[in-house]
Amino acid sequence: MALTPLDIQHKEFTPKFKGYDKDEVDDFLDLLKKDYEQIIKEHKDSEKQLRFAEEKIEHFQNLQDALNKSIVVAQDAADRLKENARKEAEIILFEAEKSADRLLKEAADKATQINQETDSVRRESRNFRQKLQLLVESQLNLIQNEEWDVLLNTAPEKEIKTPTLDEVLMNRSRKVDDLIEGTGFNDTVHIVTENEELEEETEGGQVEAIDILVGNK
Repeated sequence: MALTPLDIQHKEFTPKFKGYDKDEVDDFLDLLKKDYEQIIKEHKDSEKQLRFAEEKIEHFQNLQDALNKSIVVAQDAADRLKENARKEAEIILFEAEKSADRLLKEAADKATQINQETDSVRRESRNFRQKLQLLVESQLNLIQNEEWDVLLNTAPEKEIKTPTLDEVLMNRSRKVDDLIEGTGFNDTVHIVTENEELEEETEGGQVEAIDILVGNK
């Protein structure tokens, strides 16, 4: 059983011959009681401070645990974010490389097509130039032909007038009437018509001249 200040205060000793002075003992007990009360009070205060400190420690430990958990969560989130960013960067880089390869291939194909079309145009241009050169040379040879000099320097002997169709028919009808009037209606009339084509050179080319000959028997 723990000793209390009241136990010290009410402690009684058995008197003996030649024992301690009772007043001195009582005074000492009173002093001891006070000191013990002070010690108990300080002990209680220390216990309070200890409990307060323990509560503080527990509080800070809880804070530390929460902070550690937050740090872990934040670290996990940062790791996930970093991993997602890395994967996304890899995807973007992969897509960019694919797009770049596709653009380079399209550019190369387009350049090849342009080169092929350019070569084709050059070949066609050379062929056209050769044909045009041959045509020009042919026309130049035709223009420089000596027959042109002979033709252009030869003057026509006379201008041939080509009769019209009405004039031919009228002339023929007139000759037939004269023939009928000279032979009578009972005579047999033989009409021989001969057409002869005469070709003469003029500035425009060739013209035809028709001469109608009417003969009797």
